[in-house]
Amino acid sequence: MPPSIGAMEYYLLEPKELMARILQAKERLGERVLVLGHHYLRDDVMRFADVQGDTLSLCLEGRQRPQAEYLVFGGVRFMAETADLFRGEHQKVILPEPTAGCPLAEMADLKQLEACWEELTELLGEGEVLPLAALPSSAEAKALAGRHGGAVCTPSNAPQVLAWALDQASRVLFFPDQHLGRNAGAKVGLEEEEMVIWDPFRPQGGLSPKTLRRARLILWKGHCPVHQRFTLQQVRQMKALNPGLRVIVHGGCRFEVAQAADAWGSSEDIRRRIASSPPGSRWAVGAELHLVHRLAKENPDKSILHLDSCVCVCPPMFRIGPHSLGWVLENLVQGKIVNQVKVPEEVAPWAGKALERMLSLP
Repeated sequence: MPPSIGAMEYYLLEPKELMARILQAKERLGERVLVLGHHYLRDDVMRFADVQGDTLSLCLEGRQRPQAEYLVFGGVRFMAETADLFRGEHQKVILPEPTAGCPLAEMADLKQLEACWEELTELLGEGEVLPLAALPSSAEAKALAGRHGGAVCTPSNAPQVLAWALDQASRVLFFPDQHLGRNAGAKVGLEEEEMVIWDPFRPQGGLSPKTLRRARLILWKGHCPVHQRFTLQQVRQMKALNPGLRVIVHGGCRFEVAQAADAWGSSEDIRRRIASSPPGSRWAVGAELHLVHRLAKENPDKSILHLDSCVCVCPPMFRIGPHSLGWVLENLVQGKIVNQVKVPEEVAPWAGKALERMLSLP
């Protein structure tokens, strides 16, 4: 999908003029608009965010600001969809850049998910499998989880939600992030042979009936291209070159990386852990580059390095620039709503149910 035609003229504006127009639009809209900035957002857009955080914290913040009619989400599509599931009745969610998708979320194709669910039910029986959708998934994928008694989970609470799910059923189908699922599985004490990969492009996921019956955690073959870049060698090398340094990574990193790190979690977990560490602390972070650079600026009394020496950015997040933010804000000033994200009515109740199940867990 090409950039929105209406936003093209904003590319031609000088940065100072564009910044002034964005600030003016925000001032005119006042509390009617809330700009939400995900941790992986570019600095030249994050500077305009009213709230910074990870996906779940931003969605909850939007719901807690009833005076905000417009929630402008500086993030990718699944984030805006999730915000739409949480919003108040009078609120509208807007995605500045409609081409900002999520490769991980798109790896869980709904038709493939439904086919997988039918095969598992036929082979293992009704009620023998519970679906868990990681937050980076489409609203339709979340709805499948909600419809069949499952829930949503985040990198922060994945072990807790998985433990709950395993109490409800003999097995769990975890999608679309295989790495987060495996890391959570290890946290709750599952053995390696109890966790298997379902490949949606192979008959019966590439697994034998015997293997599926033995499994407790069936992991969808999906991954985040950014988080999968980090390697065990990088962790070992960083620690060898920097004695005493601690490594913290995103929960979507490979299993061996998460195991070798000192801690793993969501982007917000990473931010809080580093912020609360004592002055002089040294960290290497396995997460998107913009978050790591921002953490270094926010914590000048600490040493913060990026685990990957190469550039490691999220391309869809990088598409969100001041031009797209300025366009949607100035349209709102004129009373026009562009790029609204609205989850279909037949999907929203079940997707919302999966989210509420997650939030209701102690």
